[in-house]
Amino acid sequence: MLIRLKRGDVLNTRFYTAPTDRRQAETQDAFYSQIADSSVVQLDPARKTSSSTPQTLTEKIVQNYSIGLPDGKFVRSGDYVTLAPHQCMTHDNSWPVALKFMSIGASKIHNRKQIVMTLDHDVQNKSESNLKKYRQIEQFAREQGVDFYPAGRGIGHQIMVEEGYAWPGTLAVASDSHTNMYGGIGCLGTPVVRTDAASIWATGRTWWQIPPIAKVTFIGTLPKGVTGKDVIVALCGLFNNDEVLNHAIEFTGSPETLSTLAIDDRLAIANMTTEWGALSGLFPIDPLLQRWLRLKATEALMYHAASLSSSSTKRRINHARLDALFRPPQLSADPGAKYAKNLFLNLSTVQPYVSGPNSVKVATPLSNLESQSIKIDKAYLVSCTNSRASDLAAAAKVFKDAAVANNGVVPKIPDHVHFYIAAASAHEQQAAKEQGDWQAMLDAGAKPLPSGCGPCIGLGTGLLEPGEVGISASNRNFKGRMGSRDAKAYLASPEVVAASALQGKIAGPGWYEKPEGVENAKVILGEGTGEEEVDKMMSVEEALEKVIAQAEENIGAAESSGITSSNDDPAAPSSTTTTAPEDAEPLTDILPGFPEKVSGEIVFCSGDNINTDAIYPGKYTYQDDVPPATMAAVCMENYDPAFATTAQAGDILVAGFNFGCGSSREQAATALLAKGIPLVVAGSFGNIFQRNSINNALMGVEVPKLVRRLREAFAPAQVAKEGEDRAGEKEGGKAVSEPEANRQSLDTPPPGPVEKQRQDDGVLTRRTGWTLEWDVRRSLVSVEEGKGGEKWSQKVGELPPNVQEIIARGGLEKWVAAEIGKES
Repeated sequence: MLIRLKRGDVLNTRFYTAPTDRRQAETQDAFYSQIADSSVVQLDPARKTSSSTPQTLTEKIVQNYSIGLPDGKFVRSGDYVTLAPHQCMTHDNSWPVALKFMSIGASKIHNRKQIVMTLDHDVQNKSESNLKKYRQIEQFAREQGVDFYPAGRGIGHQIMVEEGYAWPGTLAVASDSHTNMYGGIGCLGTPVVRTDAASIWATGRTWWQIPPIAKVTFIGTLPKGVTGKDVIVALCGLFNNDEVLNHAIEFTGSPETLSTLAIDDRLAIANMTTEWGALSGLFPIDPLLQRWLRLKATEALMYHAASLSSSSTKRRINHARLDALFRPPQLSADPGAKYAKNLFLNLSTVQPYVSGPNSVKVATPLSNLESQSIKIDKAYLVSCTNSRASDLAAAAKVFKDAAVANNGVVPKIPDHVHFYIAAASAHEQQAAKEQGDWQAMLDAGAKPLPSGCGPCIGLGTGLLEPGEVGISASNRNFKGRMGSRDAKAYLASPEVVAASALQGKIAGPGWYEKPEGVENAKVILGEGTGEEEVDKMMSVEEALEKVIAQAEENIGAAESSGITSSNDDPAAPSSTTTTAPEDAEPLTDILPGFPEKVSGEIVFCSGDNINTDAIYPGKYTYQDDVPPATMAAVCMENYDPAFATTAQAGDILVAGFNFGCGSSREQAATALLAKGIPLVVAGSFGNIFQRNSINNALMGVEVPKLVRRLREAFAPAQVAKEGEDRAGEKEGGKAVSEPEANRQSLDTPPPGPVEKQRQDDGVLTRRTGWTLEWDVRRSLVSVEEGKGGEKWSQKVGELPPNVQEIIARGGLEKWVAAEIGKES
């Protein structure tokens, strides 16, 4: 049953808005609209003729930024395209990108207006090596004439939004996994890796495969006391079976529904679509966004502070540009556009949620955790997710309200709690200071940090120590991310973090007001749009499509003459297959330098969602001089320290599903190469890891059946318990705890009870004695399950020629160098 509020009922997420930064006013007309201004650079995409085939908003934006398309070609999900992004941002990794850029023979950035550099990750590090790197980045930026923002100015993603680099209807990339955040203002933001960034610097372009696109429809209205952070935590924890893994997401809803999601809430939701597993999270370009942008444009004209901007903000955010943006026809998805998935969430049924411990896939109603009196040691109001002025105001309100009951004096947080605060940018911090919000938190005992990533990425002051419990308004709580692997990390909204700091335990401010007719702890969500009649029509259409697809699949299976299909029943017994004669198969051309076959012994890491922090620890990520031997030694350290001695050069690593999710660090791929691993096989890959692998010449292939067969052989208890445990997590009615001895992240399925483990002895990395051969020419994987064991083969996807060429050349850097050589 769907619960709807009556038209006209508006329940706002926040009771306050981000205050305006009172910069020194300029004597200009703040509301000019059509006045010619030669300093305004029009960077908006040309509006192209609509396709006769309906396109999603994502496809339309990609269409505008794709180059070299054949005449009449309209891009669709699944297409490989060459992109010339509107903007490309790099942060502390700018110097490694510069080294790549120079190593491939480039000397001048292709389009300096396309590039933005910020310093934000390791801003607390005052070591000479880090300061030297920062100086090198600044000098390089100035020599190249690109916009540069120094340490302390703000987190790169926030700068991209507040300074107008991320712009509605455009496509922006950054060498950071939370580039998705730009979708909160209708800008298609998606992450790239360092090598991609170097390619963009040198050529202005890179490659991208348009992912499957999921539509998430919001219905109802957000209750009082519920935030965008609660919405995305609920989505991550309740849709926690990889429903949107490696998808581009488009959020939609009625004007009434979307009006209850403030822009700052949208930015938080889009930001954490990364943790949900998506490659982008795009909100529509709607009237609420228009009003927000008009305010920003007026502010950019009225106030000026050179120290806050690398170049004039009004050049990018101005009323003339907004007039062009909102001139009909409005950029939006076409009626009838095809989506890979349709999901819905009734906002009226969402309440304050907490994520964790140590996994975004565990979401528990705040009310359930409050009853458990979970003591905390540290609280964090930091990161690009939730440290804007409105977030700081929400946290400060907790202390201001407490002061009212304390004779006007802001109460101090308990002695055992350390509360760290850092604004998303200097602009946001100044706004918080002017409203008294920053001082209110300092009066309560908060410890200020410079504007930057800091504890969120496990750098600088205030990291979690062994045995400690922390709660943060940031975006990621993987084991070891914010400090010790033997600590527990929870995520929540700014007001819950502040209330928890004040009470010394996980707690809320008591602002939530349950709408009339909404059941306690009953969130209404599911597949479809939430509209019964629309979903009926979609079901009929999907049923017809499935019948056609099944018929085509059967024909293809018959033509393959016994070769195992990738859609075979995973529960079917393994058997030796008889393959068709080689000359009867479609064969892939093998480019010079690319191996026709890859083979080796399987080393098995059973976990799902083994993230990039687990593969290559964050504490090494921004050390640019780590030798290959050290990279090999620490590879997979946060997943299993025994990996270093168990795995050997030449082994084929097989992992579970969504391998390599998380941050954009390319060392997750290069560390495996340093270890001597020539091929990684997984049930599925995180897209950004897959991209890093291609760009660094690490080969990978998805074989879900192999993962299931290995689990049946070595971890049957895990297979049996997986569904039961995750079902229990969804209920949220029991205490959430980590597996015994805190050995394994909740991002992987918890092990079964000891008495039911049978062959599973708790080993995280296992030499299996199984062998695998990947025949690239035939697109065929063959497995022998131990000496004298079962043998079987399975068709896998063909390696696209353009991807094969990048790997054959030794990675994207060498491909770019070759392209530069052609041009010269």
